[in-house]
Amino acid sequence: MTVSPSARPFEWEAGAPESDVEAASLERGASALVSSTTRTGLTSAVVAVHRGRIVCEHYGEGHDEASTFISWSMAKSMVGALCGVAIDEGLLSLDAPASVTAWANDERRDITLRHLLQMTSGLSWVEDYIDGEASHVIDMLFGSGTDDVASYAASRPSQFRPGEQWLYSSGTTNIISRLLGDALGDTHGSHKNIESYLHRNLFDAIGMSSASPKFDASGTFIGSSYVYATARDFARFGALFLNNGEWASRQVIPREWVDFSRVSVAHDDDNGFDYGAHWWTWPGEPDSLVALGYEGQYIWVVPQRDLVLVRLGKTDAALRNNLTADLLSLVRAFPTSQRLMDKSGDRG
Repeated sequence: MTVSPSARPFEWEAGAPESDVEAASLERGASALVSSTTRTGLTSAVVAVHRGRIVCEHYGEGHDEASTFISWSMAKSMVGALCGVAIDEGLLSLDAPASVTAWANDERRDITLRHLLQMTSGLSWVEDYIDGEASHVIDMLFGSGTDDVASYAASRPSQFRPGEQWLYSSGTTNIISRLLGDALGDTHGSHKNIESYLHRNLFDAIGMSSASPKFDASGTFIGSSYVYATARDFARFGALFLNNGEWASRQVIPREWVDFSRVSVAHDDDNGFDYGAHWWTWPGEPDSLVALGYEGQYIWVVPQRDLVLVRLGKTDAALRNNLTADLLSLVRAFPTSQRLMDKSGDRG
């Protein structure tokens, strides 16, 4: 399934919330996020898209709709989306052993793409962002693994049997990125094919014109962490999944893949979210999908409210629960729609 850019790129319509939205609560909450740092840290952008229209948009000082922001781990969900396309095209297999040469002769040879997507590969990994603490993610992104993030991650030994234990790992995403590049024919040091594939089948297909992915020296897309885009373009990515992978009457991501992405395999007690396949979900919002990044980057996709909510900024871990609570308050300013719950396949 190869998708080309639309000849008539979609542009957001903006306007006031409809009458069934708690508009005062929405405006008050969004304004508080960008005007105060005490409770939730620094918020640089908040964008809410309801029923296909931007109904709330606020930016912190020095930012506007043209400003680009780092995705951090929200990029993982984009890697997951590409996997759905690649599997549909026969480039990758969900349940065959992953083609990683370093794993060929030990217990890691049984690791599949499904395990990697669901963070159940069993590879030993420490995902810690505290300076001075042992952290594989910091070493991968900023230390000895910087030039070849996928090889660094793939070199980790097994700690559990594949499928036995959930363990969040940015390294597994970069292994997937390498698998994608290999399947597309990229050689060491080149990212021409995967960059083209990423733009053709995702960014260009939905009009994410500001999106800029980053690659390491080996040519691997650093899909764990590095896509830069505007808040509106991050909202486009959320809207693609809100509409079951469809954009402008074209199926960009297979609908079955959207459904697969939200099937929970684990619950994270630290942040309160469940985890699916390179997407988080919120237990209290049925069928929700949440792309979540370091320091409080969020794309909330809430089908029963026909809502995409983006928040970008910088929030310390100690304030994370406050931020989640305040974003949930914004989400719940929008009504549930029985029509959408009854006809979830007819949106778009």
